[in-house]
Amino acid sequence: MKNKLNVNNKPINIKLDQLPLHCPLPEISLWNQHPKVFLPIDTFKKVKCPYCGTEYILEND
Repeated sequence: MKNKLNVNNKPINIKLDQLPLHCPLPEISLWNQHPKVFLPIDTFKKVKCPYCGTEYILEND
């Protein structure tokens, strides 16, 4: 991701070392962030942010 919101609506793959997951991710520009929300991806391996709709998928590795 290059300092912008996920405007292409493609899911973002998350690795175990990136947990706990929160949106927006640290590499998002400060000017276009919504409030930080922690997302429970470890339960269903897939989660969508309630603010921006970005979908995250937990990788199996």
